[in-house]
Amino acid sequence: MLFDPTLAEIRFGTGLSPLVPAPQSVSQMLSWVQGPDRAAAEFPIESFDTFRLRMVEAQRTGKAYRRNKNAPNAEELRKTFNKVKQAARQQQANWLMQTLARRSHTQDGFRERLAAFWADHFTVIGKGGVMKRVAMPVAETFLRPHLAGRFSDLLVAAVTNPGMVNYLDQQYSVGPNAPARAKMPKNRGLNENLAREILELHTLGVGGPYGQKDVRQLAELLTGLGIDADGGMTFRPKWAEPGSETVLGQTYGGETAALADIHAALQDLAAHPATAQHICSKLAVHFLGDAPDPGVIRAMKATWIDSGGQLLPVYRAMLHHPSAWQPERVNVKLPFDFMSSVMRALAVRPDPFRGAANDVEQRVKKFFLQPLRRMGQPWERPQGPDGWPEEDETWVTPQGLATRLEWALFAPPRLQKTLPDPRQFVQAALGAEAPEPVRFAAQAAENRAEGIALVLISPAFQRR
Repeated sequence: MLFDPTLAEIRFGTGLSPLVPAPQSVSQMLSWVQGPDRAAAEFPIESFDTFRLRMVEAQRTGKAYRRNKNAPNAEELRKTFNKVKQAARQQQANWLMQTLARRSHTQDGFRERLAAFWADHFTVIGKGGVMKRVAMPVAETFLRPHLAGRFSDLLVAAVTNPGMVNYLDQQYSVGPNAPARAKMPKNRGLNENLAREILELHTLGVGGPYGQKDVRQLAELLTGLGIDADGGMTFRPKWAEPGSETVLGQTYGGETAALADIHAALQDLAAHPATAQHICSKLAVHFLGDAPDPGVIRAMKATWIDSGGQLLPVYRAMLHHPSAWQPERVNVKLPFDFMSSVMRALAVRPDPFRGAANDVEQRVKKFFLQPLRRMGQPWERPQGPDGWPEEDETWVTPQGLATRLEWALFAPPRLQKTLPDPRQFVQAALGAEAPEPVRFAAQAAENRAEGIALVLISPAFQRR
């Protein structure tokens, strides 16, 4: 292995920065991931517990308004309800900016990339009202603490939290023979959504060694998992299907339904060799390209099995493999990665937008939310539970590239008051091995804004 600090920042981190030194070894990268989460402390994002209080307040004020639409104080109640929704919307805009600030100013770019990878792997899309903004508090509370731990712990936290339960309608799933079923509407029954995604996406993978019977048995085992009146996770034994269930030949549960049985099944799925193959392949594609060296996947899988699913050794196996440091940059950055690497290369201050909350929200919408949508990656709204596609062809489209060029011309002069000299910016953004054509284009540009844009839209910057 020939470690390259520039590649470490570009391929495994959030891009080069003129302010933050690149890591000098794989050991340093991994030690940072294990160490204090300084970026999260410096640029905080709302925890799920705090977000849950926001949900409860929205439910309370919404209910008060709906029950009193004809009352003399109806307009006041409506305004109160709308203020709660507005505050949630403005907080979501703030979380986007905090995420950009983390990526732009962290020393530990690998951690930020891992956080994004796992949030995408365990995609949560909020539904309805304030709850539709739940994705970031879920990732912050249930995923981020487990980035360097054991996959089984990450899996349990990811698939049993209220955000996931809500997204895949698990809170409505009831066992066909459960005690509570008799008093429910006839159309209420077993929901297989969460069970199917656990097997197909979160663990064994598409084409894994499971069948429809395993899906149904896991779905029956999951009955009872729900959300309480205050938006927290709960287990309701009377909703659970009586008796035991068998998933992949292993039997769980018995006379008394318990959350521990669900945890046991998830831990066994986490330890399955097919899970190791699926997750290691996905990690390799994310970091190394659409067609990674099969040898690196084999090394990662062997490490996974030997370590019992410890993630840090798996990352180490990937980073120590020679193919991880091949100089050709083949992976196209997704739109949000592109934006955050631009801000990092330009050393944009952590709070580029200041002022009233409404004004900041509108600027975030103009500078980030709308362009992201036109580039094909609307913020926190992937098309389904499988998250964002990795294939380059998804992102290299006429509209996507045109929007990237438009944004590269429009955004930098407004995010950074004084733009750097493009001739110096080439090396700051691309490193000492910046291609000569890009250097020439930056030097020949008519002004700084155009020179910066030419560097940002170059294939050398768009890929990692």
